[in-house]
Amino acid sequence: FFGGPYRPLLLENPGGARGLSQESRSEQEGTPAEEEVLQRGATFLYAPTWPAEDPLPSTEGPSQRSTIPFGFVPSIKQHLCLFLHRRRQQPTTANMKLAIASLCVGSTTAFSSFMGQNVAHAPATSSSALSMKYKVAVVGGGPSGACAAEIFAQEKNIDTVLFERKMDNAKPCGGAIPLCMIGEFDIPETTVDRKVRRMKLISPTNIEVDIGDTLQPNEYIGMCRREIMDKFLRDRAISYGAEPINALVTAIDVPADHVENPDAKYNIKYSEFVEGSRTGTAKEMMVDLIVGADGANSRVAKAMDAGEYNFAIAFQERIKISDEKLKFYEEMAEMYVGDDVSPDFYGWVFPKYDHVGVGTGTVVNRPAIKQYQKAIRDRAGDKIAGGKIIKVEAHPIPEHYRPRRVQGRMALVGDAAGYVTKCSGEGIYFAAKSGRMAAEAIVKLMDGGRRLPTQADIERTYIADYDKLYGPTYTVLDILQKVFYSNNGAREALR
Repeated sequence: FFGGPYRPLLLENPGGARGLSQESRSEQEGTPAEEEVLQRGATFLYAPTWPAEDPLPSTEGPSQRSTIPFGFVPSIKQHLCLFLHRRRQQPTTANMKLAIASLCVGSTTAFSSFMGQNVAHAPATSSSALSMKYKVAVVGGGPSGACAAEIFAQEKNIDTVLFERKMDNAKPCGGAIPLCMIGEFDIPETTVDRKVRRMKLISPTNIEVDIGDTLQPNEYIGMCRREIMDKFLRDRAISYGAEPINALVTAIDVPADHVENPDAKYNIKYSEFVEGSRTGTAKEMMVDLIVGADGANSRVAKAMDAGEYNFAIAFQERIKISDEKLKFYEEMAEMYVGDDVSPDFYGWVFPKYDHVGVGTGTVVNRPAIKQYQKAIRDRAGDKIAGGKIIKVEAHPIPEHYRPRRVQGRMALVGDAAGYVTKCSGEGIYFAAKSGRMAAEAIVKLMDGGRRLPTQADIERTYIADYDKLYGPTYTVLDILQKVFYSNNGAREALR
């Protein structure tokens, strides 16, 4: 059985070296020490006194008989006999096989040391097969997925897999993060390109209003490049033990009874990246639980029939400007409002390491996004004149929660769940926070990897807690967007 998909467990003999015969053992219960450890869930085995070289009794014919010699380890024989004694059984072929199988739940290394023998072990087929751990797949390696994977990976009784289709991911994004995120998520300042301490809101008639006055001298809004910050968060999750898979998830087979059946598994189909290949390598993986952190076009949301939501299109150009012009934006960010730059959102110029991000977004007139982008460039005018466009990016941004965020043992976080605020368009912090909250709740529910949570469990914890904490924020910002972004007259009132 050394080559099978089990790991023998090192079993302690709490009664010490004083072996009891099978006859005397049958007349009494175990010692207090033995009974105490039994109550803790340990399995004790006590073997009949076979000659050291004799095979186990078998009815399957000589060619099928076991050749594992148990006689040379007295304590193993004692444990085997105690196993049978607890069940008042005689050493038949069937119950002896059951006894042997009961041994196979620990560590091959520990078992080898226990026997004092040099045993050649067959290679492990997989960590899950050997340890029987539950496997959690986090689909998506942005802030929400990386922060979820980090929590799962720290629970050593859970196998954590992190899927990301593009490891140098640079999602189109203004890249602004609140100061609280730096401390709360222990993000080094090296991931922040610029510390914005001044911010201007520029009305449709180009009247400028300082909106950064509420910042204290030691406070700032962090401006980052997503490829830098996302990589840091992803690498940290990997350092804790998450297994990264550079692949595109193409489909998820969901069992019909996955909500009620704790033994049901999800089959993730994916195309793993292969250098030089345009299609990658098709693979599949069975998992016990899935966290969907794969953005507005979430494959996980589609698999769990999470429902549709309205979304904005965010469009951004990275523009490299001269060092002299970049000095103006060293601690400055600009937000432009007006029907020309967006009928229902705002345009922005946010400073980065050696360039500025210039972009806009809209829900109500997505086909005109390039027209609005030209307008924001025109409004910025001389401040970015002569700059070179080094990258063009576009991405959908959710406008509200998904109708369904949990089904069975599949849960959505970040953009996949719809956690982007209106009015401000802030989504990075809420992505990271939702990923962490979901993972913390699920890990706690899994009780050290001993059980799987139900849909009701996840809704009662993660979903209820998140909505209680942030629901009012989404509601207020939704109202502000409807009031102030509806027309130019309302926008001018922001002055």
